[in-house]
Amino acid sequence: MFYFVTGGSRGIGAGIVEYAAARGHHVAFTYVANKDAAEKSQAAALAAAKAAGHEVQVKAYQLDVKDVAQVEAVSDAVLEDFETMEVIVNCAGVNRDNLLISMSDEEWREVLATNLDGPFYVCRQFLPALMANRFGRIINISSIQHNGGSGQANYAAAKAGLHGLTKTLAKEYGRRGITANVIVPGFFDTDMTRETMPQVNKDYWKKYCPMPKGRMGKVSELAATVEFLAARDSFINGQVIDVTGGLGWTT
Repeated sequence: MFYFVTGGSRGIGAGIVEYAAARGHHVAFTYVANKDAAEKSQAAALAAAKAAGHEVQVKAYQLDVKDVAQVEAVSDAVLEDFETMEVIVNCAGVNRDNLLISMSDEEWREVLATNLDGPFYVCRQFLPALMANRFGRIINISSIQHNGGSGQANYAAAKAGLHGLTKTLAKEYGRRGITANVIVPGFFDTDMTRETMPQVNKDYWKKYCPMPKGRMGKVSELAATVEFLAARDSFINGQVIDVTGGLGWTT
C-alpha cells in the first residue's frame, strides 16, 4: 500500500512510518522544519524495510499543514512521485497550553489551525485520488484530551473537532470505498514524552494503567492499529479506537 503520514519525523509519526515500511508499504511523510530528524526517520524506515526483505519507497516532504497552499503543493508532488496514494494518516500536531482566561488568540489559533484545519486540508486534497481508486483509508490521530483537559482548551477543541470531521468523512465517502477512523493514543514511550511529560503524570500512568507493570505504550503497538484499520478488507468505519492500555485521563 501507499501511505501518506503527516508529522512523520519524530514520535508516534516516525514510528508509523518505520512500521509501515517494515511491513512492505511505500511511505511519503512530512516534517515542518527539522530536516535532520526527517532524514533520520527516512533512514530508519528504509533500514527496517530492508531488514524485513522489502524494497519500498520512503520520501520526506517539508510541510506546514496549516498552510493550505503548502498542502496543495506537497500533495501534488507526492502524487507525482508515487503512483497513487491509499492511506492518509494525519499525525502532525502542536500544543500551546495555557489556562483559558490567559490563552492568547495566537495560542488558540495556531493549535486549531494545525490540529484541525491541517487534517481538513490534507483530506480534502487527497480525496480525489482516493475516489478515483474507489478505495482509501483515512486515519486521524487524536488524543485522550479530546474530552477536555485543564490548560488545553485549544488542544481539546481541535481534537474533538477532529472526531466530528472523521465521522463526517465516514458518512460521506464510505460508499465510495473510503473509510475514516480516529485513533486515540494513551501515553506512549517517545522522545517527546520522555522530554516533556511531567514525572507526576508518568507515576500516575504506571500506577493505574491496567497493563503488566503499568507500562506506557510502545509506538509499534499504535502503528499496528493503523495498519489494522488500513486493511483492504476492513469493515470498520467512522469509529473512535482507544489505544490506551485501558486507562483514560482526566485533569
